[in-house]
Amino acid sequence: MREYFIDINCDLGEGISQQDCDNDELLMPYISSCNIACGGHAGNAFTMRTTLLNAKNNSLKIGAHPGYPDKENFGRQSINLTELQLTQTLVAQINSLLDIAEQENISVKHIKFHGALYNDAENISGLANRLAKIIHQFFPSQKIVGLAGGLLETACQELGLLFLAEGFMDRAYLANSKLVSRSVNGAIYDNQETSINQAIALATNKPISTNCDRTITPIVDTICLHGDNPLALPLIKELSHQFENAGITIR
Repeated sequence: MREYFIDINCDLGEGISQQDCDNDELLMPYISSCNIACGGHAGNAFTMRTTLLNAKNNSLKIGAHPGYPDKENFGRQSINLTELQLTQTLVAQINSLLDIAEQENISVKHIKFHGALYNDAENISGLANRLAKIIHQFFPSQKIVGLAGGLLETACQELGLLFLAEGFMDRAYLANSKLVSRSVNGAIYDNQETSINQAIALATNKPISTNCDRTITPIVDTICLHGDNPLALPLIKELSHQFENAGITIR
């Protein structure tokens, strides 16, 4: 049997309390990377520090997870920001995590944009270019995690930024390889078997189904599990078992 290796990342630190952080920590033994909310769409100094320390204790690769500064809507609604406003909020968010990480002697190696900002970058080429330029100017050593085959990947490659192509186990895809909007019924899988089958296909470079019954084959470096998915813990536990049976190692 051929052996495969894949990174599993999870968006964490999106709560407000110790209990939220404890719940996040339950996922950590089963994943290899995490993206920590930086106070824009979610998170605060306490959750950032606690999640950083928990991630370090679980030997995870750690990234910053900035988004639109809109906690009321969890960063899932588009906001019209000027170029200066976008730059200021993203730099402030990322630096807030980096500063705490430096205090704790913890390395942060990548950046993944959140929610509506992530999706807007795949629909607006000018925004993808602006995001890539912001990272290139202020955080040039950071890798960028983004949608496989999308506009942000192209923008990062043009600037020589290291890019990690991402797939999603628990989200439905369109035929153009973009994600189905969360506003559409069925965009978020509520079936564990569907998510596991999609994760195995992504990890082994096999085709996955889209919402219009066509197939696509995203080439990915990392697969996302959403930490706020109510099925996240049982899903990742079962996925670990299924990956082992399929010859897939999470790392």
